[in-house]
Amino acid sequence: MASLGQAKSLGGVGAILVLIGTFLGAPGAVLAIIGFILVLVAVKYVADIFSNQTIFNNMIIAVVLSIIGIIALIAIVLSAFSSFIGFGNFSFMPGTAPPAGFFAFITSIIIGAAIAWIFFLIASIFLKRSYDTIGTRLNIGMFHTTGLLYLIGAATFILGVGILIIIVAEILQIVAFFSIPEQMAMGPQPMPGQMGTPPPSGTM
Repeated sequence: MASLGQAKSLGGVGAILVLIGTFLGAPGAVLAIIGFILVLVAVKYVADIFSNQTIFNNMIIAVVLSIIGIIALIAIVLSAFSSFIGFGNFSFMPGTAPPAGFFAFITSIIIGAAIAWIFFLIASIFLKRSYDTIGTRLNIGMFHTTGLLYLIGAATFILGVGILIIIVAEILQIVAFFSIPEQMAMGPQPMPGQMGTPPPSGTM
């Protein structure tokens, strides 16, 4: 049976690996992937504990859309690069016209980046939905903030500033997961003012 303590540990460690992988760039891709998997498992645990699979489904959709965006970007860039190689030259002398296919190559990269950005933006919306629900159920506002910053970062990523916002979101994601309590009461709680109230006089 999954526990909040397990979700806390897996999510926190996973979030740390994601952050480290971001700073390492390409060499840190493996760490980032492992981190994403651990975060995904942690979210699954939370979804199971609260019997709310929408939490996990939204996160799954976010991950799948992000993967599609990355694959689309790589495929378009590689296809454009292969076509560019077919024209024979990688460079040209200053003051001379670019080789044939150069502008098509640049245009393909821009199109690939735009497509990937759209997928990332939609993915961040689903991620925010997942974290908003977790934040509400656990009463941890840091999840709301993390989801919001991921969304803002994705929206402004194409402008360049988004990467800094996403890094901040990844840092807050670590704080959010480590803020999860080891356990919490799942049953009905006494209403405010009722705790410790003595029974009415004359009752048995």
